[in-house]
Amino acid sequence: MGRIEKQPQQESFCYNGINMSVRLILAIVSTLLEEAALVAIVLWGLPQLDIHIPVAGLIAMMVAWGAYTVITYRIGSRALRKKPEIGLPDMVGGKGEVVSPLDPEGLIKIKGELWITKSAGGRIDTGEEVTVTEQDGLKLVVHRSNIPEETE
Repeated sequence: MGRIEKQPQQESFCYNGINMSVRLILAIVSTLLEEAALVAIVLWGLPQLDIHIPVAGLIAMMVAWGAYTVITYRIGSRALRKKPEIGLPDMVGGKGEVVSPLDPEGLIKIKGELWITKSAGGRIDTGEEVTVTEQDGLKLVVHRSNIPEETE
């Protein structure tokens, strides 16, 4: 009997169950509907209020709205693709600031979060910068950032 090999599937990024290519199609359709609404308002709605905008003004508004949409889509897509940086493994190697003195345990703020930490090099005062060197259970182990670690 012949062996059936599974073809490698192309990796597609999903966010909240929505494929990014589907998101692009939805963004294009949404932009077209917004542009159509803009045209309707400028050509029919505003003249009812005796406000008249020239065609060149309408075109400028449509181009500006399209540029805004493209820029926000690109920024949003980049943000959705970025892996969240939370959890113990992501903290190792990061730098933080001491919030309560480490003698040997205390709190540091790293990546916008407060963590219980242990100092591997004695007392560290509030406000000093530290570097996370390892994790010990649910605690982070830190050294002062401005003092190089001793090598043996």
